Amino acid sequence: MKLEKCFKHAFNMVLHSKLRSWLTITGIVIGVAAVIAIVSIGDGMQQTLNAQLNALGGDIVTITAGAGRGGGMYGMRGGGGGGGGGGALATTKPVVLANVDLQALKAIPDIALIDTNIRESVNTSYLGKIGKVSVTGVDQKVWSQVTTTTIQTGRSLGPADQNVVVIGGNLASSYFSQPVGINKMISINGSAFRVVGILNDQSNSIYMPIQMAYQVMPDKTNGIYDTFVIKVRNQDQLVQDISEIQNKLIIERHVTQNTMDFSVSSNLQMQQTRAATMNSMSTFLLAIAAVSLIVGSIGIANTMFTSVLEKTKEIGIMKAIGARNPDILLIFLFNAGFIGLVGGIIGVILGTMLSGFMPALMGGLPMGRGGTLVTLNSIMMALSVSVIVGILAGLIPAYQASKLKPVDALRYE
Repeated sequence: MKLEKCFKHAFNMVLHSKLRSWLTITGIVIGVAAVIAIVSIGDGMQQTLNAQLNALGGDIVTITAGAGRGGGMYGMRGGGGGGGGGGALATTKPVVLANVDLQALKAIPDIALIDTNIRESVNTSYLGKIGKVSVTGVDQKVWSQVTTTTIQTGRSLGPADQNVVVIGGNLASSYFSQPVGINKMISINGSAFRVVGILNDQSNSIYMPIQMAYQVMPDKTNGIYDTFVIKVRNQDQLVQDISEIQNKLIIERHVTQNTMDFSVSSNLQMQQTRAATMNSMSTFLLAIAAVSLIVGSIGIANTMFTSVLEKTKEIGIMKAIGARNPDILLIFLFNAGFIGLVGGIIGVILGTMLSGFMPALMGGLPMGRGGTLVTLNSIMMALSVSVIVGILAGLIPAYQASKLKPVDALRYE
């Protein structure tokens, strides 16, 4: 029997049992729609996460004095701990980052820029309102190229700047009794500084040239730093660069891996952690959706067994006039695959529509904040799975139908 004729027989079987076929297809539709909607949530979260992490700078490495004191992006934003006196070693000598470490790092060719930071909470006043504000001294020659925070108003620090500062968005808008604008003067530990830029964030931080920061932070020593913020030349080689930085500082500081008195962190570590979490979440959601598909496949199997019973005599007639076992097998497999395909197509359409409502349906849950994204890959995957599930569910009934003896089939009542 020709392949085309087998397909025609399978299609007619669906048409002659419309109600049963549509009920079976409904099970696949629900399963595929669930897969599309749930996968779209995972893809949307992944897209949002990637965008956020890319904005944080995947080529940035932060070095902090003291073991286990990761700075990472938090250090760049002024939220990390300052000071170099910590550390895991039982020693009376403060653990610090110094110029010798800086010179050693500058010898690494894969490092593009190094921003040296010191940080301290300092009394700051504006129009009579005084408060403790985190002030970070930065290398103004490279800071604008290393920081991931953008300027909302004004400009960044320049190489020739002295008594100027860039302040956080919240500090400018609501920290003091009146908003602080561009070119306004604020007092930091008794010294006047002009505001030249306001950051596009919600921090209360202040950034100023590092040499001016030494003057308003009496506890800091010139040439001693809290953190190094490094920008590498090639983000794809970040792991190798981190390893090279660690080895360089281990040699320079005369420590070992076990007694390392500094920490190196990067956004890559956060990316890996978040990616692992996302993968676990996606796997969990897919497992839930797979349950719906399993239920749908049971429906297909049940329909196929019923079809075999109904078509037993017809199978006997086809075999009597020359149909072979593979022909009967193909007819029922085509029937099962056709049900899976139609269910998959309708399920993709329904799932795509449903994914648009998922953020609203999930309310304020974190999973719904990233939006949804239906990709071509997820559609192709859903269609393929629906067809495969249909064929697998119909495999045993089709095999039983193909093995029927013509005489027994013709006698079946």
